[in-house]
Amino acid sequence: MHKPYFRQMFEPALEKPVFVQGLPGFGNVGKIAAYLLIKFCSAKTFVELYSPSFPDYVSVNSKGICRLPRYEFHAASMEKNDFIILTGDTQPSFDDVVAHYEVCSEILGFLEKCGCGFFVTMGGVPTSRPNKQVYVAATSPKLAAEFMEKGAVIYGKGRIMGATGLMLGLAKERGLEGVCLLGATTGFKADRGAGFSVFKFLMKALGNEVKEGL
Repeated sequence: MHKPYFRQMFEPALEKPVFVQGLPGFGNVGKIAAYLLIKFCSAKTFVELYSPSFPDYVSVNSKGICRLPRYEFHAASMEKNDFIILTGDTQPSFDDVVAHYEVCSEILGFLEKCGCGFFVTMGGVPTSRPNKQVYVAATSPKLAAEFMEKGAVIYGKGRIMGATGLMLGLAKERGLEGVCLLGATTGFKADRGAGFSVFKFLMKALGNEVKEGL
């Protein structure tokens, strides 16, 4: 394996899907939010992405069967929105900047072919005290204002590390629109509360109300 490659299981019938990304990171907020969305939408895995930039280990299941680390793309069609949801086991090393750009660029090329017109990345932002606040960064002032009106707080004068930020920046360079939603978390452990806050806010922003008992 010399470069990232996609393994497609089936071709979903989607119309202008919203792309939502939640990968391992600070407090695992993005990954938790993505899995809640997958559950909510009953999304199905349709593509796997493998890359030599991912760490050198294999995951082993309860039956002793191993597999390489990967990203998974899940498809869902709902009344108000179609979705492509990206989750994964890991990210390239933060020291390998070229690998991050390469993987994110490959993903964006794939998503453009899928007809994605709006991009959402999700992650965590450090805070000293846990709360349910959701922060937003966007590709345009108009989008930032729209999401602020829906209840998010502008995330200003900071950095968004890894694919959570880079995917949004590269999408903007391609003329695509999107936002990054960040849940406030201490980051000491996987923060399901912050993940749920981000998931619930996203659904509300897209016109889908979510009950607390999910």
